[in-house]
Amino acid sequence: MTFGPVQMLVVGFDSDEFTGKIREELTRLKEHDIVRVIDLLAVRKSEDGELEILQESDLTQDEAVEFGALIGALVGFGAGGEEEATIAAVAGAAELEDGHVFDDSEVWYLGDAIPPGTAAAIALLEHRWAIPLRDKISEAGGVALADEWIHPRDLVAVGAMAEEAASGSAA
Repeated sequence: MTFGPVQMLVVGFDSDEFTGKIREELTRLKEHDIVRVIDLLAVRKSEDGELEILQESDLTQDEAVEFGALIGALVGFGAGGEEEATIAAVAGAAELEDGHVFDDSEVWYLGDAIPPGTAAAIALLEHRWAIPLRDKISEAGGVALADEWIHPRDLVAVGAMAEEAASGSAA
């Protein structure tokens, strides 16, 4: 099985009321094989503090176990080489036998972290669109030297640094 690049996205909402528009867009992206949900955990906290939890994944149980083994092997290899990779692959596969990366500790962490009347979600999204591009880069002998998401706040920070540098050089 081939996995595309995986993004972890953590989102907070200032309300616990939803219209379904996010789910509609996620469904559209999945139907067009743009993304696949490896794991999604959403926690909504009512005004009285009661938690409502939604967890879902697009992976079959076999795919989840395979993903766990892959992640475990990579972590193990980084921690100690081939022998550690084998041990960690088995542990990673066992960890995802239930089909989810996020467990009860993340549920309670999110529940404790958000105030009443709000919600939060953690998603692991596989970017399926990037698989053919990654393969073509590899076939051409290329390797990624950097891989970073650039957010609007990053660009605002660059602008602020440029302004500060210009103000400092004008003085």
